[in-house]
Amino acid sequence: MRTNLRRITLMPIFAASLLLALMIGCGGGSSTVDPPPPTLTLGQAAAHHNIKVGAAADSPYLTDNSYATILGSEFSQLQAENEMKFGIIHPASGTYDFTGGDALVAFAQAHSIAVRGHTLVWHNQVPSWVTLGGYGSLQLNSILQDHITTAMTHYSGKVYAWDVVNEAFNDDGTIRSTIWYDQPGIGFAGMGTQYIEQALNWAHAADPNAKLFYNDYNTEPLGPKSDAVYAMAQDFKTRGVPLDGIGFQFHIDPSFDNPGTLASVANNFQRFAALGLEIHITELDIRLNDSSTGSLNAQAKLYGELAAICVQQPACKVFQTWGFTDKHSWIPSFFPGKGWALLWDANYQMKPAYFSVNKALQ
Repeated sequence: MRTNLRRITLMPIFAASLLLALMIGCGGGSSTVDPPPPTLTLGQAAAHHNIKVGAAADSPYLTDNSYATILGSEFSQLQAENEMKFGIIHPASGTYDFTGGDALVAFAQAHSIAVRGHTLVWHNQVPSWVTLGGYGSLQLNSILQDHITTAMTHYSGKVYAWDVVNEAFNDDGTIRSTIWYDQPGIGFAGMGTQYIEQALNWAHAADPNAKLFYNDYNTEPLGPKSDAVYAMAQDFKTRGVPLDGIGFQFHIDPSFDNPGTLASVANNFQRFAALGLEIHITELDIRLNDSSTGSLNAQAKLYGELAAICVQQPACKVFQTWGFTDKHSWIPSFFPGKGWALLWDANYQMKPAYFSVNKALQ
């Protein structure tokens, strides 16, 4: 059982003696011994590739010493899982509450960790004062501009990159119908990606030094949805719209692990990289049906393969999981009967996936 998060280097003779003692105490050589902690943290392992290793976090869990210790020592980046979303920081008209986000920023600063912002424009977690307010397009335009400007100004110099717009496309590549696009929208209903462009322009004006991203799921391999995002990105780069990169979420399961799919991901990354865009893996988790040894090993293999794809693509600058411990994961609530999706288990013990990611990032 691993109870100390510090890296300890054992002298070879002592290590051999300890292993022998464990084998004798357990009844011989048939027992297995957990691998020792790597000598590098995840953040350290990836640093020479100029890759930030991140995790989504929630400030209430920082009071849990194990949670805070792992987050503060293993990662070079954190992102607010919920506490920078519209509904949390803008609960009423004219009212902003940055308490949770500020707590995460303070923690990050105390541990020399970068902060990535999430998210300014999304169809979910929009407060009822907006969704039920009966606002027209001109009013929604003003509300959204004020929200983007206020949030980004508040975190200017503290948050280095933002998911400005999140999940704006359907799986077939069409634009998702949302309050910001066409219900009634901010004035660009039926005009495709123009409302996304407007949001990016507002964001750039609010904090010219922040990197601006479009973020989505099911866009990882080549396909209709990733084609639509690519067409938007190509158009924006051609016309000088302030877009710095694409976030690829990667909420997946072990069926994702086949050579064709992984090759498609690498090819997809390359075409975005060719546009001069950064690539961030933003919300990775690999949900399982059970916690059997076979399932955990399959998960570890896929985690390592995705980390390797990021390492091999120079434009990939972030490898981030959506949380880091199974104790606090969204998966069981949204995928009943599934879980075990992250690098640490519910007892904060490293899983096989941790070791495969650490190795792949080195």
